Amino acid sequence: MPIDIRSALVTQPPALDYVFGSFVAGTVGALVAPGGTGKSFWALQTAMAVACHVPEGNLVEINPPSNGPVVYLALEDSEQVLAHRLHAIGRCIRNRSKHPDDATEALHAIAENLTIEPMMGKRLDVMTNAGMEAVLNLQETPRLIVLDTVSRIHGLDENSNRDMSLLISRLEELALKSGAAVLLIHHVSKASRRDGQHDQYSARGASALIDNARWCGSLTQMTDDEAKRLIEVSKLSTSLTGLHGQYVRLSETKLNYGAAASEQQWYKRSEGGVLIPALICEAKQRATNMRSRKGRETVNAL
Repeated sequence: MPIDIRSALVTQPPALDYVFGSFVAGTVGALVAPGGTGKSFWALQTAMAVACHVPEGNLVEINPPSNGPVVYLALEDSEQVLAHRLHAIGRCIRNRSKHPDDATEALHAIAENLTIEPMMGKRLDVMTNAGMEAVLNLQETPRLIVLDTVSRIHGLDENSNRDMSLLISRLEELALKSGAAVLLIHHVSKASRRDGQHDQYSARGASALIDNARWCGSLTQMTDDEAKRLIEVSKLSTSLTGLHGQYVRLSETKLNYGAAASEQQWYKRSEGGVLIPALICEAKQRATNMRSRKGRETVNAL
């Protein structure tokens, strides 16, 4: 049915339904990262944040405007590995919570609203009707569907722009039928990883996959050079030299329906691999701020 242009010109439409950040419900987005960076942990923790109405469940601090059911299809990891990750996240929620009752409520909300389907070794082809129905039948009204990873959900040529356009069209159908934001987890290319490329064009395969997605995030590990000039504010002026493997950075590299975040978000790997937000700044910036603060304190003392 065509758009009623006359009505659209004069009638205020409903606000866009953001699931988190600039990622809109009913659209397809992608998280791109090298292997071993922590993208599955970030995706799982994000799924929990969307599923949980209690602040303690929002470890990655994405601050979803509303909460609801989430479906997470784990196509690369075994049930045993997932159990270890869930336990590590649960332990982190309990340890970081100021009140045990809040942690208990958060864990209960996550368990109620998050569906995790371990599918390692199983076949899922969303290009078939059976594959599409299998995903739709997991939850009637999901806010978010995570597909980890995209290479495991089709039998198309990943290097073909035509095939990847067809895949995105199919996933857009999934998003529209479910009403959910559909998040693809995807690897970067070997060349991008070698060259240190950190944008949407670092994704492996044909460019149509990311070009047709409406949101793209990139997760990258801190480099050794960055560690030499950056500090973690909570650790005062302690150098991060040699600790770059503990930190990863999330950047919104493509967004079609909102403004980019003013700053990139750094995370530190905690016990078990759980990602915890870290306040990172330039060592020079920290020193300048400290001098300015001391100057103000001196003036006030006078």
